[in-house]
Amino acid sequence: MTLGSGGSSVVVPRNFRLLEELERGEKGIGDGTVSYGMDDGDDIYMRSWTGTIIGPHNSVHEGRIYQLKLFCDKDYPEKPPTVRFYSRVNLTCVNHETGVIALMFEDAYNHARPVNYWPRVDPKKFGILGNWQREYTMEDVLTQLKKEMAAPHNRKLVQPPEGTFF
Repeated sequence: MTLGSGGSSVVVPRNFRLLEELERGEKGIGDGTVSYGMDDGDDIYMRSWTGTIIGPHNSVHEGRIYQLKLFCDKDYPEKPPTVRFYSRVNLTCVNHETGVIALMFEDAYNHARPVNYWPRVDPKKFGILGNWQREYTMEDVLTQLKKEMAAPHNRKLVQPPEGTFF
């Protein structure tokens, strides 16, 4: 979050930003079908978070409760959180083996080598993480995932049994 007017701006420090997000997450978001909070209240770095999405109406996800893990590294909010479904789900942007959202692996030289690789988000699969901007929040990510569940290419996909986990 950036504050200021007339060309001047102040960048809100990471922990203040996360405190704002925590407060908002605890108050509830919109219609209550998306929520989030910290995993461990004693984590002074505020890295590990839990999210919940209640599946959207008129989809195979309707009424299902999905649990997610979000991890905000030291570079958050400059870089997006890592997002992983804990509840099993079948979405085009989710790795079916790990529950991680839309990752590709590449090395520093864009070669397909088995060493020196790291994950990056495939913007074609889940744009908000792939095209991350500092102003985006965990709430934005969860809300966008709920919209993704209702998208034509996901709303009728066969789902794993309810209550199964990655």
